[in-house]
Amino acid sequence: MDGTHAKEISELLTSAYPNAKCELDYTSNYELLIATVLSAQCTDKRVNKVTKELFRVANTPAAMSKLGQAVLQQIIHSCGFYHTKSKSILELSADIISKHGGEVPSSLEELTALRGVGRKTANVVLSEAFGQNTIAVDTHVFRVSKRLGLSSGKTPLAVEKDLMAIYGENAGKMHQLLIFHGRYCCKAIKPNCEECPIIGCSFGDRISSLIEK
Repeated sequence: MDGTHAKEISELLTSAYPNAKCELDYTSNYELLIATVLSAQCTDKRVNKVTKELFRVANTPAAMSKLGQAVLQQIIHSCGFYHTKSKSILELSADIISKHGGEVPSSLEELTALRGVGRKTANVVLSEAFGQNTIAVDTHVFRVSKRLGLSSGKTPLAVEKDLMAIYGENAGKMHQLLIFHGRYCCKAIKPNCEECPIIGCSFGDRISSLIEK
């Protein structure tokens, strides 16, 4: 996609979603990390309900480690994959204490070395907690980027590279805009095209044909 169209998409989405931001509730880098781990294949709305209870009893690596797997599993059960997620949360908490002085690390390499933290989760933390210009490619970003013609990448990493190349220093902002558009308009099933802010733009016919595919 040429730069003019990419800029127009950014402007239209900015106008449509002026308050686009991370919808996970957190008050610290550690809480953000745990909430993002829990959000895998789970809605932010559900995660926020669970973490409201979880963070009342354990919102630091030390407190989480003392909680134990049985209690943790019970609290996060409704987020799905609670056995795997509980093991990841306890192991990453222990590593944050032993390897990072109790603080969430601020590099992609260190974050992805933690159990249960993939590239998408790490990029969310780097962007939200540390203000780094990263773009986390979740299912919404992956789907919307392809529908809008921003990327034809076959993998999340390929899409991430395309978006970083197109938007550069504004990639972090585009991350949230694409998530909001995918979450509230350009849905996987029955996208709400009649309310799409992009369909009526100068290259809307092309966008429509991509969505139909």
